[in-house]
Amino acid sequence: MLVALTTRGSLSPTTVRYAYVVLRACLGRALKSGRVTRNVATLVDPPSKAPFEIAPLSSAQVTAFRSAIAGHRFEVLFLMALGTGMRQGELLALRWSDLDLDAGTVTVRATLDPLSGELGETKTEHSRRTLSLPLPVAVILRRHRAEQAAIRGQAHRWDARGFVFATKNGRPLGSQNVTRDLHAVLTVAGLPRQRFHDLRHAYATLQLGAGADVFEVSRALGHASIATTANTYGHFSKAMAERSAERMTTILGEPASG
Repeated sequence: MLVALTTRGSLSPTTVRYAYVVLRACLGRALKSGRVTRNVATLVDPPSKAPFEIAPLSSAQVTAFRSAIAGHRFEVLFLMALGTGMRQGELLALRWSDLDLDAGTVTVRATLDPLSGELGETKTEHSRRTLSLPLPVAVILRRHRAEQAAIRGQAHRWDARGFVFATKNGRPLGSQNVTRDLHAVLTVAGLPRQRFHDLRHAYATLQLGAGADVFEVSRALGHASIATTANTYGHFSKAMAERSAERMTTILGEPASG
């Protein structure tokens, strides 16, 4: 079965691996219920997981991206994703009660299920966190709140839960619509194709490149472990490598003569 799926050529190694995992789980349940005498999937080596190369926006591309989203209907959402590193589900679940614009903070309390459109628990316990908002994000959120209040005043119906990023009737945005618009913006701007999640990667790599501590970035991202952050972003950017060399130059002192 695995060979057949692989030779089709239309499935990624990750998708083939998912098929294997599902089959192994099904046969495991069948074994427990006595429908089969053994789980043959455990006798086969699973397909290797396809390596994923992170290629987030660079600092120069961020400038172009900000110009491209200016005035876009999802400008605030895209800028907040880039400026805070929050997951898409966390952003779409945000309610105004989660924001304190006077203090300049946002508290992540829930995530939005992309299929049901309902609020659910955050990914992990560490995902429940309070973040400080970058000034450009806080400023544009104030403007967004005023604009949304005007729309709400004209709407016949409005979702009482108070979503920050909402449709014309106050309902939470659909993740597919958001991602589709992001791809369109990137195409028009001549920027490389990105997933919405790659804005989160851009936040992390730009923070680390600017000298942020891995622990700080890990907490901001809501990772369960600092090891997750280190494994994901362990590669050195040119700026990080240069700073490492500069620190060692200071430690080692002047070069020896001769």
